[in-house]
Amino acid sequence: MNWLYFLLGRRKPLTAEQRARALIKAVDAGGLPLNAAIVNDIARQLGLEVSSRARMEETIGRIREALGRV
Repeated sequence: MNWLYFLLGRRKPLTAEQRARALIKAVDAGGLPLNAAIVNDIARQLGLEVSSRARMEETIGRIREALGRV
């Protein structure tokens, strides 16, 4: 397996901002996120307080606003 790591290299994990931009790009392209926990996790990593009962559309809107400030 070491040869596989050598060939592919190690990728750095995506930052919260990169994950958020990818999420917004996918939503704008017509995709729907299937896992609300992932959307909430992205929002929390951006520093937003998110209720587990919040609607996903509201959370995505707040992520958009947060990216607008960055």
